[in-house]
Amino acid sequence: MISLYDHPLSPYGQKVKIALREKGVAFETVSPGGLGAGGAGGDFAAANPRAEVPTLTDGEVAVFDSTVILEYIEDAYPAPPLLPASPGDRARVRMIEEVMDTHLEPVNWGLSELRWFKRATGEEAAKIEAAAARQIAGFHAWLERQLGEREWFNGAAFGWGDLAVVPFLNGSAGQGHPPPEGSKLAAWLARANARPSVAATTAEIAAMARTSGMANVAELVEQGLFKREYRDHRLEWMIKSGGLDVVLKGLERGNIRFTPEFG
Repeated sequence: MISLYDHPLSPYGQKVKIALREKGVAFETVSPGGLGAGGAGGDFAAANPRAEVPTLTDGEVAVFDSTVILEYIEDAYPAPPLLPASPGDRARVRMIEEVMDTHLEPVNWGLSELRWFKRATGEEAAKIEAAAARQIAGFHAWLERQLGEREWFNGAAFGWGDLAVVPFLNGSAGQGHPPPEGSKLAAWLARANARPSVAATTAEIAAMARTSGMANVAELVEQGLFKREYRDHRLEWMIKSGGLDVVLKGLERGNIRFTPEFG
């Protein structure tokens, strides 16, 4: 059976689980220890030197990075196909995925830094929140244009282009920024959330919310018991959106870390 190292709140992990469920591929989820405290190790770290979720193992095969994992799943378990048939449409949905992964995700992540981790308050937080709201509205408009007259981003059937969007739109909605009421994008999101593969995945998020310690995670951060990885697009977003002091303060307190070099 496939093992998926995962955290229910990871939109990247959600993409992979939706794909596996759409294909009817059995899998088990594993929650690696030490993610928030910087102590991840064992088989998980051996499979992924970045020590991040999602990471998939399938027998002797170990794959990390959500896009690479999706490509592996499509190659290893081709039916039903999740990519569109034509090269042009395949490129189109892969570009949508790239925008979600590297542009909308850091906005949602940045809002969680403010609301859960209390990285900023008052005027500083309001400035970052306002930037996030503007950006999310822009992505909603862009996605509306990408959807056009299609029922699904993938085309006639739900697929790669849809599972690449739904975790991130749900994440924005959870932060108080749903698609505009009455829009085609809002109707698409309702259809996507009604699919069994998506509903099962979002149910795991709700279960996590009921049992996790996220309510006091800001205190754990201050105590040095929970650290956050600032890397790549997330770091860039926070700095560009008015949160440079958030990064600098986190570095001074030791509750922000950067990915170590492989070795």
